[in-house]
Amino acid sequence: MGILLVYDVTDESSFNNIRNWIRNIEQHASDNVNKILVGNKADMDESKRAVPTSKGQALADEYGIKFFETSAKTNLNVEQVFFSIARDIKQRLADTDTRAEPTTIKINQPDQGAGAGQLHKDQLAVVLKLITL
Repeated sequence: MGILLVYDVTDESSFNNIRNWIRNIEQHASDNVNKILVGNKADMDESKRAVPTSKGQALADEYGIKFFETSAKTNLNVEQVFFSIARDIKQRLADTDTRAEPTTIKINQPDQGAGAGQLHKDQLAVVLKLITL
C-alpha cells in the first residue's frame, strides 16, 4: 500500500537506482500506491555526502512524491517518514471509500409479498452498513 524509496546520501549509485525502482513500481504496483523518497545517512559529514539535498528534492518533485532526509543512526526524521506515509495511505483509502459510497441512499417500499414494516435483504444490508459507519 505504500513504498519507501530509500537511497544512501553518501552513495550516488544508490540514488541513481531510484528511477529504475520507480519504473518497476509503475509496471508492477497499483497505480495509486503511495511513495516517499528517503535519503538516508543525513547525519554524515558534508564531505562524505555524494547526493545533495537539493538533488533528492528535485527528483521527488519530478515524480510528485514527498521527500525526507533521515538518519537511522540518530533517528532523524525516521518516525516522521512512517507517520507521513501512514497518513497518506489512510487518506487515499478514505478518499477511495468516499467515492465508492453513494451520495444518497434510497430505500424502496417493501414488496407486496413482504409484511408491513419488514425490510428486504438489500435494504437491511444498507441499514447495517449505515450503522457500522
